[in-house]
Amino acid sequence: MTPVDEMVDGRGGLRPQWRAMLGTYQSLGEGGLLARAARLDRAVADEGAGAWRCDPVPLPLPAAEFSVLERGIAQRARLMAALAVDIYGPMSVLADGIVPPSLVFGDPAFLRACREPAGVVPPMTIYCADLARGPDGAWRVTRDRTGVPDGIGLALENRRLLGAVLPETFRPVQVRHLGPFFELWQDRLRQMAPVGVANPSVAVLTGGQADPDWFAHLRLARELAAALVEHNDLTIRGGLLYLKTLAGLRKIDVLLRGVAGRSVDPLELDGRGGVPGLLDAARNGGVVVTNPPGTDLCGSQVFRPHDEPLCRALLHEDLLLPWTADISPSVAPTWAGDALEPRPVRLRLFAIGGPHGNWTVMPGGLAWIEDATPRCKDVWVLSEDRSSIVGPAIHTEPPLAIRRTAGDLPSRLADSLFWLGRTVERLERAARLIRASVARLQRGAMLLPHEAGELRVLIRCLTDADLIPDDLADPSALPAALLSAIRRKPPSDDTRKSDAGVLSLMAEFSRLIESVRDRLTGDMHATFRDLLSSARARAEAATGGLDALADAMTETQRFCITVAGAAAENMVRGGGYLFLDLGRRVERAESVANEVAAAFELPALQLDLGLALALELCDSTLTYRGRYRGTLQAGVVLDLVLADPGNPRGLAFQLVAIHALLDELAPGAVGRETLAGAAAGLLAQAEALVVGVMASPARAGEIPAALREIAEGVSALSTRIGRKYFSLLPALQSLGYGTLQGVA
Repeated sequence: MTPVDEMVDGRGGLRPQWRAMLGTYQSLGEGGLLARAARLDRAVADEGAGAWRCDPVPLPLPAAEFSVLERGIAQRARLMAALAVDIYGPMSVLADGIVPPSLVFGDPAFLRACREPAGVVPPMTIYCADLARGPDGAWRVTRDRTGVPDGIGLALENRRLLGAVLPETFRPVQVRHLGPFFELWQDRLRQMAPVGVANPSVAVLTGGQADPDWFAHLRLARELAAALVEHNDLTIRGGLLYLKTLAGLRKIDVLLRGVAGRSVDPLELDGRGGVPGLLDAARNGGVVVTNPPGTDLCGSQVFRPHDEPLCRALLHEDLLLPWTADISPSVAPTWAGDALEPRPVRLRLFAIGGPHGNWTVMPGGLAWIEDATPRCKDVWVLSEDRSSIVGPAIHTEPPLAIRRTAGDLPSRLADSLFWLGRTVERLERAARLIRASVARLQRGAMLLPHEAGELRVLIRCLTDADLIPDDLADPSALPAALLSAIRRKPPSDDTRKSDAGVLSLMAEFSRLIESVRDRLTGDMHATFRDLLSSARARAEAATGGLDALADAMTETQRFCITVAGAAAENMVRGGGYLFLDLGRRVERAESVANEVAAAFELPALQLDLGLALALELCDSTLTYRGRYRGTLQAGVVLDLVLADPGNPRGLAFQLVAIHALLDELAPGAVGRETLAGAAAGLLAQAEALVVGVMASPARAGEIPAALREIAEGVSALSTRIGRKYFSLLPALQSLGYGTLQGVA
């Protein structure tokens, strides 16, 4: 049977909702839609949202048609909520023979741990339905989604992107806004908090970056002003749910579930991951989890042939929007790369539940395009002048206390930001060392004797950075080794344990930037991705020789400088920026100490060569010449690169910054045993080294060993920072007759 065309009415005419829209697309001129579609694809790619793409042509629904769907969706949502309460409660639909017990007990989505009287049966608050328009023009449900809000974050993103790339398409029609729906949802989530909580904390539970829905969860969490959390971020203490932050445990009152119900609690369910003890905390009122674990069952297709008797038994109503097992969906105009073509589409609508069993349907949704590429359309609900906007009621809130602490940052995010800072510095160091080596190798046979000595120092630095093999002793093998350094793999599976090749560091940066995405503005994220993509392309193409390699490393250095500058100008001086900067300072301090040590490992007769190279490695040559002209002396060179707190490329600057950052994290802590005290101790070592050489230049031979010791001290300090701030607290484990809590 021929599927219905969304554009055409039953008499062969164009549906009114399409006329104005198509006129707008025609006004873009030849190639106009092609250009906008390409911009839309780039915008989606910049968001890092995976393989999903947004079609430039939305699916419009007239107000009258949506009104019919709205009533049907709201009723189905009430039916699913009532079914969940019955299945995990009295099971009357089984006792009355409406549903065969085997369908329930044999379904893996049935969670016995959620059964009353000890179960967790708060009401459902989110419902989604997939629909298709049949040959008769009527919409029918093809699937109910009663567990997690699949796709609602993408609906938000579709609307935002279309508004940015194709704003003129909104002008000839009145499209209902999505904002009031999410404001209402945010308000209702707060109302669900346990009794007595004045300013409830809401979090969205995601499966992490590996979860295909992670981007949608991120977008949803931002819209609902909720924290985005993973199960490792959470712990149960005293029957309450807490988020692990730098300042300790922060209570979570309402948890919006974005993972399968079976995966929320490994103690009572058999899924992987989860928060041990979460079900027990939920059933005792310590936290509200929505949708409750177990509600996934109600969306199972095995119930669908029984929808009508279920509706009469549980709601005492006739079913308004029926389910069908198989249907050929309608087709709608879809961008096919160079033209509009009809493609089958399925509609997905969303609804949220209120405190009295009333449901509000979102005036919009997703339309999934059935083809090889995962694409979806924005769904527009056209407005009528008399249509009302449903939003949250006005509440009088108590005054909020001012908060400027860095301690609310989750430990996992602090860890990622710290290592993001270290990775940026490692990448910049790799580019700088490779450029310095290439500059000397490009002289070929004209290489001067002192430059040969400098190459030996650079080889040592490149070896320390794991950019070239440890056994490379012949400078003639260096060009090939430098080209290989671009693709060199880390010596272990964890790039945090050591430096690695340029592309490996870029891959690590890309991973980390996604893991902290909810702490970055959209502009920052897009800037980092665009510049990284360009730098990575140049690095991958740098296989033809030293000139191409030098150009690629120049672009890599500029990328690292941009990252540092953008972070400094756009991130609030709180936990996020603090740990990003702390990571940079720790990495730079360690590398400066090691590189200056390598420069001073040259023979005593080549001291001037080592001094000049130390200035170059610390990017301090111009500053030195401005202060001391051309005379090189060990004491003043070391003062500039090791003890001058005003030199941003010197060791003292890093240690002073580390001390200040650690002191901000733990104000009032005193003594050498503190982290800040350890940084102060390392600075004192560096200053004493300079004083000693100034008093007796012959002591320059002690510099390499002393600086290697300082570098080891910085590395040990980094380990202590990780243990104090990043180590995840052990989860609470229920033993049936009590609890066992690990020691943090």
